[in-house]
Amino acid sequence: MLTFTHRTALVTGAGRGIGKAIAETLAKQGVTVICVSKSAESCGATAATIVAAGGKAKALAVDVADGAAIAKASEDLLKEFPTIDILVNNAGITRDGLLFRMSETDWNDVISTNLTSCFHWTKLIGRPMTRARWGRIVNLASVSGIMGNAGQANYSAAKAGMIGLTKTLAREFAGRSVTVNAVAPGFIKTDMTTEFVNNPEVSAKILEAVPLKRFGEAADIANITAYLCSEEAGYITGQVFSVDGGMAM
Repeated sequence: MLTFTHRTALVTGAGRGIGKAIAETLAKQGVTVICVSKSAESCGATAATIVAAGGKAKALAVDVADGAAIAKASEDLLKEFPTIDILVNNAGITRDGLLFRMSETDWNDVISTNLTSCFHWTKLIGRPMTRARWGRIVNLASVSGIMGNAGQANYSAAKAGMIGLTKTLAREFAGRSVTVNAVAPGFIKTDMTTEFVNNPEVSAKILEAVPLKRFGEAADIANITAYLCSEEAGYITGQVFSVDGGMAM
């Protein structure tokens, strides 16, 4: 067991996949988890699963691409919870396509959801952390933000931006004992990747670039994220942890 002392976490994109796994893993460690997603049904299901297992959770439907909605949600949450100690910026979408075929809408939607949302959540939830002189922020980037990926100019740019944001905020917040790190998943089996994971020809091509020759599991990401949120990770900040089977070595 990792050490968490009466901590509360907010996890975006908690309705499915990696975000759901992170929320459930933190809850098993005794953390109260605020499960955020655009869909009330999906974040509600995650929160209900946590509560049924004996944990503490709250569901909150927020469109993270909407800065005003994040501001209102943050204001309400900070009235309800004395402190939100942990922030996991995980929400993300894809709108893949080669650059010459990519619409401005597809570009803006991905940047707003994947990157700008981190700016809003961290600015609003991070300030009370600095006042309390304790906090953990983990941003879910991607191997695509490190290596680039053809057909994902918007997604790769957003994830690379998250890495730059992580390193900058780590420096800004260090004096207040708030750590900021990033986790960069490779090819993980989730709802988002089902299409190519279940295609033998496509998956074989992908695994040629993965030294461990297998896809990762959501638990692989959840476990390192939980560690980075714990007391044990208090001397780690500004780092990017690739969890990708060796792709970005």
